[in-house]
Amino acid sequence: MKKASRVLLIFFLLLIVLLAFQYPKLDIISGYAAKNMSSSVFLAKRTAVSVAQNDNNVPLISVAEVVVDPMAKNATATVFGLKERRAVYREGLGSVLLNGDSELPKDLKRPNRNILKDSLPFPYGNNGTKDSIFPEVDYQKLDRALHMAFSSPEIQKTRTVLVAYKDHIVAEKYIRGFDPETPILGWSMTKSILATLYGIMEYQGKIELEDNAPVAEWENDSRAEISYDHLLRMQSGLEWEEDYSTISDATRMFFFEDDMSSVQRGKETIASPTQVWNYSSGTSNLLSGILRDQFDTYQEYLDFPYRELIDKTGMYSMLIETDLNGTYVGSSYGWANTRDWAKFGLLYLHRGMWNGERIFAPEWVDYVSRPTAFSNGVYGAHFWLNSRGKYPDVPRDLYSANGYQGQYVFIIPSRQVVVVRTGLAGGEKFDVNAFLKGILAAFPKDP
Repeated sequence: MKKASRVLLIFFLLLIVLLAFQYPKLDIISGYAAKNMSSSVFLAKRTAVSVAQNDNNVPLISVAEVVVDPMAKNATATVFGLKERRAVYREGLGSVLLNGDSELPKDLKRPNRNILKDSLPFPYGNNGTKDSIFPEVDYQKLDRALHMAFSSPEIQKTRTVLVAYKDHIVAEKYIRGFDPETPILGWSMTKSILATLYGIMEYQGKIELEDNAPVAEWENDSRAEISYDHLLRMQSGLEWEEDYSTISDATRMFFFEDDMSSVQRGKETIASPTQVWNYSSGTSNLLSGILRDQFDTYQEYLDFPYRELIDKTGMYSMLIETDLNGTYVGSSYGWANTRDWAKFGLLYLHRGMWNGERIFAPEWVDYVSRPTAFSNGVYGAHFWLNSRGKYPDVPRDLYSANGYQGQYVFIIPSRQVVVVRTGLAGGEKFDVNAFLKGILAAFPKDP
């Protein structure tokens, strides 16, 4: 009996030590759990049980207890009854995490959407897919490649895969609970959406990439030399810590700030522009805030991504969530179903032309896919690259939108192929090189 008591005492002491060590992170844990649950349930229309068992079932986040209120459209999370955080869903704007005494604005403006009914198949419409067979495509190899992508569900955690070739879907697969209509969080794939908005602004003659970024706080110091180009290439020289394992610049921004665009704005420089490359979600949200300042009214800013890109290309499932200040979280919070993510890739494959209408200049594609100095050839302008063979068995002209947990839109111009993969695991758990090698083996090298 005494031995059991000692074991129990040791257990509680260890628990106290663990809680003391992790206590500062509890706000992040409950905040992540609440926000992810709210968006997944009310935006993606998934069940709370599925989200809890899968999306939130990761180290530390899994200890949070989340309660969903369907009537109020919110989710509230706590960790052992501590650090309560609430995320609220807003129609047209997605979910937002409340901070302390923060409240939603009483007059919530929403983006105007132009969702048209049409009779066209994918990609220029949403009325099914084209039923075509390409004699040069080895469909058996494609089937094997997709099978391999889903073959270890507990490790790879692949959810959806789509392969498009010459504007046709030639392969598509979903796990149970997901289908062509299910919106999926792209995480940092949203950065590539944000960059595209700047490409559109440039094409419309509203900005020049070499111009200094119009940030009032920088006008009287060395930061005045930072240009749009420096920000899009993550070469501003501004200090930033992109670390999600601790309380860092990134986690403070996502879980404690009403205005996410302000965090990078207030940072000092650690180097001159172009002297370092430093991946920064704060920079992307700063760019979203700068974009907001380009418009005379807030409604114009809200409408711009949908009017000029998203709805114009029929990506009707896509939604970019805003922060509490009403600014798009351009670093991370873009949602779309797998087919609409593929349309985004095809827009780039077509170098900005969409069904006869030009969205951005063809030179924009060259710009975003040109390697940025000091990135070791893996980064362009808010897109990832294969210019130095990070994926050795894949063409060097591949460039992609990448997101946390293995969200990808791969664009491979030399093969006229776009590949979308979504899931809950990336890095070592999902072998991108092997995945793409298997898919590309089904296509001719000179289509």
